[in-house]
Order: sequence, then C-alpha cells, then structure tokens
Amino acid sequence: MTKPTGNETGTFLALDMGGTNLRVCEIILTEEKGEFDIIQSKYRMPEELKTGKAEELWEYVADCLQQFIEYHHEEENIEAIPLGFTFSYPATQDYIDQGVLQRWTKGFDIEGVEGHDVVEQFEAALAARNLPIKLTALINDTTGTLVASAYTDDTMRIGCIFGTGCNAAYVENIGSIPKLAHMKLPEDMPMAINCEWGAFDNEHKVLPFTPFDIIIDKDSPRPGQQAFEKMIAGLYLGEIFRLVLLDLHDNKMCSFLKGQDLGSLRKAYTLDASFLSLIEEDPFENLSETHNLFKQKLGIEAKKPELELCRRLAELIGTRAARLSACGVAAICKKKGYQSCHVGADGSVFNKYPHFKARGAQALREILDWPKGVKDPIDIRAAEDGSGVGAAIIAALTIKRVKEGNTAGIKNVKTHC
Repeated sequence: MTKPTGNETGTFLALDMGGTNLRVCEIILTEEKGEFDIIQSKYRMPEELKTGKAEELWEYVADCLQQFIEYHHEEENIEAIPLGFTFSYPATQDYIDQGVLQRWTKGFDIEGVEGHDVVEQFEAALAARNLPIKLTALINDTTGTLVASAYTDDTMRIGCIFGTGCNAAYVENIGSIPKLAHMKLPEDMPMAINCEWGAFDNEHKVLPFTPFDIIIDKDSPRPGQQAFEKMIAGLYLGEIFRLVLLDLHDNKMCSFLKGQDLGSLRKAYTLDASFLSLIEEDPFENLSETHNLFKQKLGIEAKKPELELCRRLAELIGTRAARLSACGVAAICKKKGYQSCHVGADGSVFNKYPHFKARGAQALREILDWPKGVKDPIDIRAAEDGSGVGAAIIAALTIKRVKEGNTAGIKNVKTHC
C-alpha cells in the first residue's frame, strides 16, 4: 500500500461496521490537496443481531446501504460506486478485497461468519438488491485511522483506536514480514500492519490481571480471547467498576452501600464507560452530581465516603486503561525505532474519557524515558475519520494501484478497473 499524497480524488462510499453503530458515508476527495467532503448516516446495530445469524446481519447491512443510496440519490441513474468497508474485527486477509473472520469481538457472536470470507457474504446481499456498489477494499478501522491521518499529516506513523475495542496499525516493510516471503515482493515495499493487540497475552502470563479481569473474561462470549482489550476498552470499563462495587458490598468485612437495593447494579453490563466519565467529571467537592447519578441510574443513595471511594475507583480504572494503552504505542515505537512522530488516535474512550490523553502521554514519557523539560517527541493526537475517510482513501489507493499495473494483493482485479 502506497502512502496517500493528499492528491487522491473521486467519489466513494464507506461502510463502517463498529461495535455499536453502522455508519454509511459518501466521501468526495476534492481537487484541493488533503481536502474532502462527506455526508453520512448512522444506523443502530440491533442487539439481537449481535447474536443472530449471518444472513440476518448482511441483510440488515445491505438494507442500510440501500436506504442511504435511495435517500441521497433519489431517481438518479448512478454507476457503480467504489466502497471501502471498515470491518473492525480480526480477519485473515490475503487480498485487500477479501477477508476471513477469525473470531468475533466487542460482544458479537453471530453464527455462520467465523471462518468465512465476509466479502463474499456481503456481496451476495448487495447482489440480491442489485445495488450500484463495488466493494474495493476491506479494511480495519485502525488501518483506516492511520491512512486518513497520514492523508493530512506527513509525520503520522501509527493509528490507534481506543473505543468500544482497542487496536493499532503501523506500516512495515515487506522484507520484515516472513509470512509474505512467498510473494517475492520488493523488500522495501510498505505494508500496513493491523496489530490486533487486543489479543495480547491471551495466555494470562504477562499482564497484571485482577480477579475482576478474570471474571469478565470467564463470563464473556469468548473466554480466553482479547485479554488486553478487556482491560482497557470502553466496553469493559463500566463492568470492571460494577464488579468491584459488588465485591465491596458483599464483603462482610466492609460496610459499603449497606442497606441499599443493588438489584440494578447486579445486572451485567448495566454500566458503561460513560458512567465512569461522569463520575470523574463531577466538579463539586461534595460529589453531588455523582450522588444524583447513582440515584437516577441505579436507585442507590450513596453517602459521601462511598462517593469518594467510587470517584477514586473510577480514576484507578481510567488511569490503568490509559497507561496500558500507552504500553502498546511504546512497543511499536521501540520496534520501529521511532524517536519522533505523531500517533493518530480515535474512539470514544480517547475522545471523551476525562484525562485519558494526559494519562497516556505521561505513561509514554515514563516508558520511553524522555528528559524533563523536553516537549513530547511522540505525540498522540486526535486522528482523522479513519473508518469513513480512511476507507475511502484506501479504496482510491487500491484503484490507483490497479491502473498502474500493481495488482499484488488484489483478488478481483476486473472489479477495480
């Protein structure tokens, strides 16, 4: 994959299938260098779909695309539009326009998709509706984040997602990737690497797991998988918090939330990362907003010392997530020898969780042992829209490669002509 120049042009669709929403975008890469226009619509992913069947999933996705096209191109006779599909789940890709799902993450457990090419299943649903769409690239949101950010920033070297899940991407030389040796490509050819670092230490031998991390893993749809992600991703932060509160209440040595009805708190995943965010954002010394939050959300009347404990617990969980996230960034920087660069980050936790950026930056400073008084040489900053704009740019780069005669890693070459 060549690096974007900022001069790519054209009209593209982008489909972003994340953990909570399905987003459809139409992106116009304009004649202005590094500029683009975008229109988009979001569709909620129904909860029942996350544990349903493959046919139901792809029919829903195709329905959303059809609605988008009919709304924005009513009565227009349009030619097939290239589409970049952001599929943010671990997949094995031998080609840019193909991907076999390894395993579901982010709470999904849909029957009939794991071990299959998601592009084939998706294209069958498109064909059934005769939609004017040609899938050009299947990407991960982290790869999209890296490419979209590099489109506007020449010093961008790493793309990260800190949201419902967590992951990172960077660019490696083909010569450093042994499993691609059989393709006999130039050793200095760049290849975007989707790290899937959420699966780091699935064996539970390295990371400092707590009893609550073990419970979350054991009770998840995929025990023994995504160990790192379950410690730092937004999907799990509220659940860690909930489990600790219950443990304190049920411990006879403690007097915590005594006499309170914890019926609501005993429901798994009742709380999400936004609950912890609101606690950390409470500006009042008496934690009145936290008190009201517990009362309205959980029907719990917490006392001042209990609220103070909850505040400190939220800080600890949020800080651990930020510092562990920084470990992943530092590992890539050390591997590649990056002394100075920008890291593009996206996701709800990075963008919305209080102090996440500052805590991560401090951890990076400590890990890489930068001298005091020196401005951070590696800067984690807000990324461009990777799952939307990034998907469109990668689709544009794929079409450009085909036109130049470079078809390595492209399965359906005729589709992109």
